[in-house]
Amino acid sequence: MRRKPYKQYSREFKLEAVRLAEVGDKTASQLARELGIRVNQIWKWKQQLEAEAVSGPAKRGRPADDELARLRREVARLKEENDILKKAAIYFAREPK
Repeated sequence: MRRKPYKQYSREFKLEAVRLAEVGDKTASQLARELGIRVNQIWKWKQQLEAEAVSGPAKRGRPADDELARLRREVARLKEENDILKKAAIYFAREPK
């Protein structure tokens, strides 16, 4: 069974929904029904927007090219160090003659 794709809402829509929930005379369930969203979605958006106000917007997607290149260099360096340590462990594990 296939899962329905998530519906994505614009930032403006989320802000307006949260604003309506806070200052409106309708209950959260009435507002959610009118907007065509789940009841708890308004609460989640409110939490996300509050967290965003404190820490800034969340970054999504792929890392930047320079960060990706840096991480690849670091992986190569760590693999080289690991190989050196393996060889040293074999050398020092030998019994003296």
